[in-house]
Amino acid sequence: MHPPPAMSYQPAVDQQRRGVLLPVLGAVAMGICGLVVLGLVGSQVGVLGVLVGAIAALLPVVAVVGAFLWVDRWEPEPPKLLLATFAWGACVATLSALIVNSTATVMGDAMFGQGSGSLFAAVISAPLAEEGMKAAFLFGLVWVRRREFDGVVDGIVYAGLAAAGFAFTENILYFGRAFAEDGLVAGTGTGAGVVMVFVLRGLLSPFAHPLFTAMTGIGLGIAVNSRSGAVRVLAPLGGFLGSVGLHALWNGSATIGGGLGFILVYFVVMVPLFIGMVVLVFWQRRREQRVVAAELPVFASVGWIAPSEVPLLASLAGRRGWRAAVRRQTGSEAAKAVAAYQAAVTELAFLRARMARGTAGASAAQWHHELVTSLISARAHAVARPGALRAAWPQPPPGWQPPPAGPPTRHPQPTGAPPNWQPPSPGALRQPPRP
Repeated sequence: MHPPPAMSYQPAVDQQRRGVLLPVLGAVAMGICGLVVLGLVGSQVGVLGVLVGAIAALLPVVAVVGAFLWVDRWEPEPPKLLLATFAWGACVATLSALIVNSTATVMGDAMFGQGSGSLFAAVISAPLAEEGMKAAFLFGLVWVRRREFDGVVDGIVYAGLAAAGFAFTENILYFGRAFAEDGLVAGTGTGAGVVMVFVLRGLLSPFAHPLFTAMTGIGLGIAVNSRSGAVRVLAPLGGFLGSVGLHALWNGSATIGGGLGFILVYFVVMVPLFIGMVVLVFWQRRREQRVVAAELPVFASVGWIAPSEVPLLASLAGRRGWRAAVRRQTGSEAAKAVAAYQAAVTELAFLRARMARGTAGASAAQWHHELVTSLISARAHAVARPGALRAAWPQPPPGWQPPPAGPPTRHPQPTGAPPNWQPPSPGALRQPPRP
């Protein structure tokens, strides 16, 4: 028998090259940017200043990143993608902003007189350059990995991590400079020392950058869930302009308004906005819970999940208790299998909600088949762990039976779907996956 022609393997080879080569090139580019930034910061504050700045900057960034990971619990985003988002903010966005702001300072001095460049860079250049570079990753993510961007919560999470990465590197510079000039506390220099700078940036305003960039994330989250062409354009644009405006107001209050201006902006604008964003996150998470809960009975009716698992999958507390019970009784590997099964349920529920709204895009049928297959596979993997699907109950509920491991015989209509909704064609499973 003659082997098939080499050309028949070309699409798979090309796809593999793109799937491996592009991430490697991206990682190398981010690494180079990070090394350049480290060299530039080190030239200003010295090696010891970089070390002190990094230690001081690590404390607030852990709290900020932990908060956004806590928000991202219904449908956890891919860890590698979250890491790439943070690295973009810490390396690429920071280097780009340093170059643009340095250039703007020189141009401002030349155009408006000596000393004007710093003000121009702080109020005009920095908000545009910094928010523009952080937003660039978010827009690229929606374009390349649309299926990973479900709505407002995802927008806030990705925006927050990009901004947290940027703030981490920026804090190293500020803390390192304070140490180089004034030591740990205010000493012989004219500044305040690392401790006072840490109080201002690490304790009072660690969420400043994430709050700015979250405006862009919220705008993108609204856009991806809208069928209106105008909203898809105006919401991201409005979000970006909001992030730039808040950033400019923040910088202007510190450089122009003095202490009183900064305090007014902090308590009158920033604190209420931060509280509003927290309320929005909780409201959106409740909405996500309702989306999942509405789909679960449908999943159970076609055998994708067991009816007795519906209450456990309908709330974060039920899921957390299920995983904890599995970990105690069966081990961490079984708990990971249950967590993967829970995530697959959520991802499919979110997609079906977007399909019902008509915002899932042309690849919805293909994604639906892929996610159904992933759900069945995840459940089979969990079933293979002894007791993994029974450990949540001291005694299994009456009549509890695991659903069959094979594919369901029909695709139920998504909750709230229009009357003309059609199930995806089985042939879509054989199509190559899209990003």
